[in-house]
Order: sequence, then C-alpha cells, then structure tokens
Amino acid sequence: MALNVDRDTLSDLARGAAFLGTGGGGDPYIGYLVARQAIADYGAPKLIDVEELRDDAMVMSIAGFGAPTVQLEKLVCGEEVELALTKLEQYLGIKADAIIPAEIGGSNSMIPIMLAARRGLPVVDADGMGRAFPELQMNSFSANGIRATPLAVTDEHLDFAIVEAASDKKAEDMTRALAISMGLRVFVGCFHMSGRQAKETAVRGTLTAAYNIGRAIRDGRAANNAVDSILRCLKTTSHYRNGKILFDGKIVDLVRETARGFSVGTCRLAELANPSSTCTVTFQNENLEAIVNGHTVAMVPDLICIVDRETGEPIPTQALKYGQRVKVIGMSSPDQLRTPQALALFGPQAFGIDRPFTPIEAL
Repeated sequence: MALNVDRDTLSDLARGAAFLGTGGGGDPYIGYLVARQAIADYGAPKLIDVEELRDDAMVMSIAGFGAPTVQLEKLVCGEEVELALTKLEQYLGIKADAIIPAEIGGSNSMIPIMLAARRGLPVVDADGMGRAFPELQMNSFSANGIRATPLAVTDEHLDFAIVEAASDKKAEDMTRALAISMGLRVFVGCFHMSGRQAKETAVRGTLTAAYNIGRAIRDGRAANNAVDSILRCLKTTSHYRNGKILFDGKIVDLVRETARGFSVGTCRLAELANPSSTCTVTFQNENLEAIVNGHTVAMVPDLICIVDRETGEPIPTQALKYGQRVKVIGMSSPDQLRTPQALALFGPQAFGIDRPFTPIEAL
C-alpha cells in the first residue's frame, strides 16, 4: 500500500531519513517542522512511485546546500525554497510536473515535501543517492549523465543566481562559492529530467524505506530494543540489507569545524568496558569512514550512522557531543552507488581516502 505523506507519518519519515542521511542532509527536526506546517497550510502532497511518471513528465529536484552547522542558526521560511524552483522553471521555460528529492537525508527529504505541498505537485518515492552526500555531483543522476545544471541558487533574502557549468563538478565549485558568499545556507533547484530518465537513474523507494526505518525506531523504543529493531528492518530492504553494529561506546574526542563550505572533522569513541578499544569516524557533512582498532570496518559510499545506544535516535554530525553513549551502525549502499562510474564520483578516493572501496559485507 502506498505511503500517505501527512502529519501522522512525517515524524517517522523524518527520523528514518535522518538515519539514512549518515550524519548529514540537514537537521531533520527543522525539516519536519516546515513540512508539517506546509501540509497544514496547503494539504498533503501525493507520494508516487517512479513508475507512475509519464515518460515525458518534467521532474525537478530541490535541496538545501551548505554546511549543516549553519542551518541551526538560519532556519527555513519556504519562500526561498519555492523561489529556487520558480527561477529554474523560468530559465528552462517549462513547469515541473513532479518533485524528486536530490537525497534522502535529514531536512533534504522534508524540503521537497514542503515544496510539493505549496505547489500542489506529487513527490516521487525515490532520490538520487539513497543516502546523503556533501557535493553536488555525488549522486546517481550525475553518474548516469543527467546534468545538475542549469540550476538556481537562492537564499533567505530571496537573492538568486543561475549557474551554468561545463561539468557537475564545476557546478559544485561555483555553487559552493556562491553559498559561502550567501551565508552557507542556500537552496538549489537542479537536476531537471524527464520521467523516463528518472525511472532509469533514481534510487527507488527511499522515502518509504525511511518511513519504515523511522517506525522501526519508534516501535523498538517501546520494546526497549531500538537498535535491534533497526537492524531487523534493514534486513527487509533491498538497498540496506547488509547492516550491522560496528561499534558500541561513548564519544571521547570530537574535532569539528566549518571549512571550505562543509562541516568536517573526526569523532573518536571508546568502548565503555574497555577504553583501549577505539573507533574513529571521519566526516565531511556525512560520515565517510569508520576505523575500529586500526582496521576499516565501513567506508563511503556504504552508510555509517551514529545513533543513541538506548533510543536509536540518529545523531547528525552537527549534534555530536563529548560523552554521548552511542552505537555506530554500518549498512550496504544501493547498487547504483557501487558501479565504476559512481565510485569515480563518490568512492573513497573522492574524499581523500587512499583505499579502494570494499563493501561492508566483505570487511
């Protein structure tokens, strides 16, 4: 049965999306609030399967862009988000028929729902990553030849710019420079594509998967086994079926800064009963690699999520704190993220990790 995106399901959906965001994708609670208000004001948008799109439908993406730490101080009003879509439509001379999330993470899963409610458009149950990534070109659309540009960039003052670039990596560099000058909290309307192209390139069913994971966390809390409930849910999914606990302990050291337009740093954990056993997680907006006692146990593009060890609540990188007792969960990434052309864009080497990608199930 199709998921109804309404005020009753948003909380679970936002929590599950935060889990799949692997530490990034924007603050899930802020995204939840703006989506809930939009549904109250305009009504709930329809969630559709990608196969329901006409081949000639015009599909567009919307996403927050910048550093997650800044979003905590610069909230969302909605007008700047809608302006990004409007300016892209005006530049292309065509209206959007549906909205597809650029990524399934934190507020970037909620912002498309908010925009779709305001516009009366359907939301496609799919996205371009099956997780979150820090850079514009890091998605299955780019990996399969769909261009991010032209794209529209907007900020909270309703300033905007149109970006045209020879490659999506160049578009990332140009948009990042704009984002820094505009306060590191902007929105981009991007990745316009046909319905047929969406069917060929999108990671399918991720909004439904996020909802199921969020519901599993809620149900697991009631039974006092939230993390086990997450792992059971992951085994039922096609994308994330190889999931496991990588480490259990507390945060003993944290280095985090906003640099180059990203939130970057490392989080070091130690086992509660054996402090000499440690885990280090590196991140660039999203968690990139987990190393336990000198051995890599998970790496990008596979997913690494830090959750509260009792409640299973996903903890974004901007909310990590010294002393938190957590579990680190790793899981397989969607097949679209493991192809040679995909790994060239967002495999370990794209983040300066000098090791070839090894799937989590082989580590």
